[in-house]
Amino acid sequence: MNKPLLFIAMLIIGVSCVGTKSTLKNVDDTAPNLMLSNENTFVIANYSTDKKYGYDADYPINIFYYNTLNDTANQQRFLNALAGPKGEKISFVKLESCCPFPTKRTDLGAGFLDVYELKWTGQKKPIKLYLNIYEKGILMVPVGLTLKKK
Repeated sequence: MNKPLLFIAMLIIGVSCVGTKSTLKNVDDTAPNLMLSNENTFVIANYSTDKKYGYDADYPINIFYYNTLNDTANQQRFLNALAGPKGEKISFVKLESCCPFPTKRTDLGAGFLDVYELKWTGQKKPIKLYLNIYEKGILMVPVGLTLKKK
């Protein structure tokens, strides 16, 4: 089977598994629009106290910003604003897309979460964060991380 047909088949299977009710717990369409800093990162003013925020697929970091045409730019704008627990420089890599859910912000009616792995010097075990480019929410620093110093 050639690659385009395989991709279409996988997409159909993934979308068919999406229920009609979203399991995402922290979507907030009334959240303020995200702002960009001079460093082209998102401006983040709040720290989460919920240990599930970003670390659990049902509580992803919702980074909808105007459109989703360039999903990696918005994810990088968020991740580049973060630092390790003591201000360490972080590195990150996208591991996978997972966890289909229903959304009105795509033509297909479904979205996927992106899973990123974050590392920094002195860290014992990399962490994984779930990012959602399709929905809005209050943007916060996940527990255990800090904001990058300017």
